[in-house]
Amino acid sequence: MAPPPVSTSAATALVALASAVVTIASLFIRRFRRLPCPLPARPASRLVEAVAAALPGSVLLPGDGAAFTRATTAYWAVQEGEAGPGCVLRPRDALELGRAVEILQKEHASQRQEGTARGVGLFAVRSGGHSAVPGAASIKDGVLIDLSLLCDVTPSDDGTSVTFGAGARWKDVYRLLDKVGLAVVGGRNSDVGVGGGISFFSPRHGLVCSNILSYEVVLASGAVVVASASERPDLWRALKGGANNFGIVTRFTARSFPSAKIWSGFLYMPSSQADNVLAGFHEYVNRTYSDDPGTSYDLDAAGPLACFTYVQQLGIQMISVNIVHTRPAENEKKWPRNWGTSAFASIWRFWSTCKVRTMISAGEEMSSLNPPGKRQVLAVTTIKNEPAALAGTHEAYRAGIDAMRRIRGGSWTLVLQPLLPEWARKGDENPLGLDEGPSDPLVMVSFTVNWSNARDDAHARATTRRAIEMIERVAAERGSNHRYRYLNYCDEWQRPFEGYGEENWQFLKGVSRKYDPERLFQEACLGGFKLDIKDEAS
Repeated sequence: MAPPPVSTSAATALVALASAVVTIASLFIRRFRRLPCPLPARPASRLVEAVAAALPGSVLLPGDGAAFTRATTAYWAVQEGEAGPGCVLRPRDALELGRAVEILQKEHASQRQEGTARGVGLFAVRSGGHSAVPGAASIKDGVLIDLSLLCDVTPSDDGTSVTFGAGARWKDVYRLLDKVGLAVVGGRNSDVGVGGGISFFSPRHGLVCSNILSYEVVLASGAVVVASASERPDLWRALKGGANNFGIVTRFTARSFPSAKIWSGFLYMPSSQADNVLAGFHEYVNRTYSDDPGTSYDLDAAGPLACFTYVQQLGIQMISVNIVHTRPAENEKKWPRNWGTSAFASIWRFWSTCKVRTMISAGEEMSSLNPPGKRQVLAVTTIKNEPAALAGTHEAYRAGIDAMRRIRGGSWTLVLQPLLPEWARKGDENPLGLDEGPSDPLVMVSFTVNWSNARDDAHARATTRRAIEMIERVAAERGSNHRYRYLNYCDEWQRPFEGYGEENWQFLKGVSRKYDPERLFQEACLGGFKLDIKDEAS
């Protein structure tokens, strides 16, 4: 079925409107723009002095002016750049980082012995800098380890794998692979840091973490090691969802495969189409695997990713739906059959950006929807793909609009996206726990919220938490709840490791004890979600 046409004059007017509501589908996002005034120099601690003395060519101090300011504000969420570290370490290779970690471990051990631990960590690690959790990759007065110089991308000679530094972003990987006709199971937002996430290719190949062949890791001892299926397989598995509880990853090697352009884009609709979008979402996600690509869940399709957005400045609500097919038909103007037979082909819309394009183009469109320079919060939960649960979720979004009206310059977005347990069973084993239990399709429910003023921080966070808790309460009453919480979208009050299941959680704790017996990354590394083992015997 062909999509309904849009007149030229209407399309022109709506494109103009689109530029005014560019914040519409705030889902995954970009890098920094706002650069506050340079922070005043402060006395260096003995730790900062030790790191600066050992690696003088790789350390920036507050007195370094604009260079220090740029390095300390390179975040997606504005609030992350307000901490003010004592120094920024930008290692040029893993060995240099290893020397710095040795110094950090020595200071950690000294403080534990003296009983003078700061209680707020000694260091933080930033790769992509895309978390909205306060302090996730920033620290006040301590050492900020910035991995941005570790950004090389190198495909293997046979095209079956690609190696990239932990400081790269997916756009760095896609830009190179597009030129050589290759792809990886990588993030959908081109500005996000590498290593994990959900991909346009996940229905066929699995989650991003399940397609990482090996990790180069700096351990708490300062040693640089490799974790793979044949070397330290326990650490290799733990890194597929265990966050920064084991060491600092400096390099990834991921599977790659031949791939040309993909078909992708957004459908923009008025809020009056909410019921149709929810019904179409449920029907499509509930499709079963079969031989008929017109009625089955197509392994080469990604989405639908349905976004419901309220833009405070304009006082309007809109809907956007992202749909993708990674093997488009030869006729580039024709919708892939699975999407042409879905409800999304006939739902009335303002306009569509769907077309055949490169991976970098698709990723850049995703990242452009919520530009940098805003304060941000994310929160997430998981429900079953059940109509009443979806309706209750949308009602929680609508209830939050009243609270968001008082936040000037705010954007309030509910995002629904499929999460099939079958995806977690593809590729290499991971500890997420999604592969356990029935194969019924799940829905990842997240809020992404942005605003302008620090005075609204508490209100925005409280509103988001209330919405998530309301969704979870309604889902639990209907038996439509699920334990999993996607770590990358969690807010600071959430506990994602509990959603992995007790056995997987205990496995991660055991790996952390083995490779970090002095608990450097549990106690001295600020940010991220910890495994709650600091009070247990090591």
